[in-house]
Amino acid sequence: MPYFICTTCGTQFAESDSPPLACAICQDERQYLKPSGQQWTTHDRLQKSNRNSLRHEEPGLIGIGIEPAFGIGQRALLLRTPTSNILWDCVPLRDEALVQAIRGMGGLSAIAISHPHYYSNMVDWSRAFGDIPIHLHAADAQWVMRTDRNINSWTGETLVLGNGLTLIRCSGHFEGGTVLHWQDGAAGRGVLLSGDIIQVVADRRHVSFMYSYPNHIPLGASAIERILTAVRPFAYDRIYGAFWDMTIQADAQEAVRRSAERYLAAIR
Repeated sequence: MPYFICTTCGTQFAESDSPPLACAICQDERQYLKPSGQQWTTHDRLQKSNRNSLRHEEPGLIGIGIEPAFGIGQRALLLRTPTSNILWDCVPLRDEALVQAIRGMGGLSAIAISHPHYYSNMVDWSRAFGDIPIHLHAADAQWVMRTDRNINSWTGETLVLGNGLTLIRCSGHFEGGTVLHWQDGAAGRGVLLSGDIIQVVADRRHVSFMYSYPNHIPLGASAIERILTAVRPFAYDRIYGAFWDMTIQADAQEAVRRSAERYLAAIR
């Protein structure tokens, strides 16, 4: 039986004879259903119409996307350390040529995902690399549409992955919303992989914070303060957001502070 994929958000569902009646993630107010209605595809179909693309971001970090754009359009990040590789966030397409290329770079030891909009095809990615763990915060467990034994539902406020990598629960966009701190990134100055829990905006000098990006629903002041408190102990000079080229190259920690002040002033 196929594993159907929602064409709007790119989430893969548990196997079934026929498509699900609806995508619960797209029915949530943080996402949306296209005017054309609910539509589905499968991984086999997606392989025929799309392909993966790779892009070097900095030493130790490679972007993985889909062409043409599909679903929400995020790109994942392959983070390489001297002893292990981590896939940050996920994309719905996983072709064999890409799997072989990553194996040639040392494979994957784990997957970590910022929030449910990017769960996508995480189970297939895990199985392609030997049933590696998928680290998801337990607060978002209800949004897992394809359960699997490899999912590690972690709890608490941080999860140390080793090699200077730490998952940080920020909440905000989702209750379990997570960012990844890479201590050795940016030539040792520190990097934050933020998904859109902390969203890099168009000027690449600021970030923003939203409950729903497509539906323009803001977060309240207490949620912003919680995000700031969560990331404050970690040093970082660079932020990689959820999409191609959405990067603050330098002085990112100050950009987050300045952006939060601007946001809080606006909503007050």
